[in-house]
This record gives sequence, structure tokens and C-alpha cells, in this order.
Amino acid sequence: MKPRNRRLVALTVGLATLGAATALVLNAFNSNLVFFFSPTQVAANEAPKERSFRVGGLVEEGSVVREPQGLTIRFLVTDTAKSIPVTYTGLLPDLFQEGKGVVAQGKLGADGVFRADQVLAKHDENYMAPEAADALAKARAGQNTLLQGDPR
Repeated sequence: MKPRNRRLVALTVGLATLGAATALVLNAFNSNLVFFFSPTQVAANEAPKERSFRVGGLVEEGSVVREPQGLTIRFLVTDTAKSIPVTYTGLLPDLFQEGKGVVAQGKLGADGVFRADQVLAKHDENYMAPEAADALAKARAGQNTLLQGDPR
């Protein structure tokens, strides 16, 4: 084989290898990508039905129900405009409590109940996930607009 042909074969094999590696990395990235949605967006059917995503807001006051036997807990996540029922089986973070910020990761069931496989609570008095804070601010702005009689 001529040196020119060897270089061409080596270049072709190198590009094919680089392309395959890029495809594998992008596929892994896409598989692990988790989007955040507010309860209002979930109620408006903007969230994926078949993929895992995150929902965040505040744990609604008086909504936490623990099963007497087991680790299953049910609660509502709200952005003050809409609420989404969440069920979770496992140990909750120590900072989890009613009226506080929470982000749950899981899938939305056909019955409209969000089945979380992970629950995250805020870590101090002033912190809330930026996505959750934005969702709460938008929901509050929407309620204020409706209360003031804006026809939008």
C-alpha cells in the first residue's frame, strides 16, 4: 500500500472513531438530561409523560400524609397557582417540611400523580433552587395580574 493510501485509511479510521465517540457521548448526555418544570407547567401538560423530570415549589401546608406502615409519603408541591400531588417512598431530607422549598425528581403517572424517586429540600433559610424561585415568582405575578383585573 502506498504511503498516501495509508494516510487516507488512517484519517478515515480516525474520523470514524471520533464520530462514534461523539455519538456515544451525546447519547449518554441526552439520556441523563433532566428538565425542571413548575406545577403550573405540569398542570398545563408541558412536562414529558415518558421521561424523568424535576418539579419544584413549596410543600403545601397541611398536605403531608405519611403511611403508618412503611416509608411512603404523599404531599402536594405548589407554586401558589397550581398544585401537583407527589408520592415518594424512602427517607426524606432532614430539612423537608411543609411550607418550605422542595424539588422532586421522577415521572408523572397516567393518573396525574408525580412519582418521585428523589426529593431535595432547600439547605438553608435563604436558598431555593433558581428554577423553583423563578416558577414561584411567575406564579405570584400571574395571580397578582388576575387580582388586579387585567383582561389577559
